[in-house]
Amino acid sequence: MTRYEIFALYAGLFVLLFIALKANSGRVRAGQKVNFGDGGNEEMQKAMRVQGNAVEDVPIVLIGLLALTMLSAPTALLHTIGGGFFVGRVLHALGLGSKSGTGFPRIAGTLITLLIMLTTAGACLWFALG
Repeated sequence: MTRYEIFALYAGLFVLLFIALKANSGRVRAGQKVNFGDGGNEEMQKAMRVQGNAVEDVPIVLIGLLALTMLSAPTALLHTIGGGFFVGRVLHALGLGSKSGTGFPRIAGTLITLLIMLTTAGACLWFALG
């Protein structure tokens, strides 16, 4: 795979994740009969938060991944960032979206997300300044 194909792979996976999170919010909205906002409904609030967390974190890491792609970073690094981040975001969504909203998946997803974001930032600076 070329670097651009690797980037496209992870961009595509994150689009699919966004579709799944959006569909879940729609499912909860319809099931709970919430027309606008969260309607004071805890299940709707949780679905919105799961989707919102992805919206907050995914774009900036994809921008970093694109920058690293354009700076010819090693393919192993691109896969580590893309794959690791995808796993982290899925775990986080599963944990936050669970009945309790806590537990191992959420904690692991949060830690993986943080580590990948730090790795992305460091790699961007390394390749830009190196």
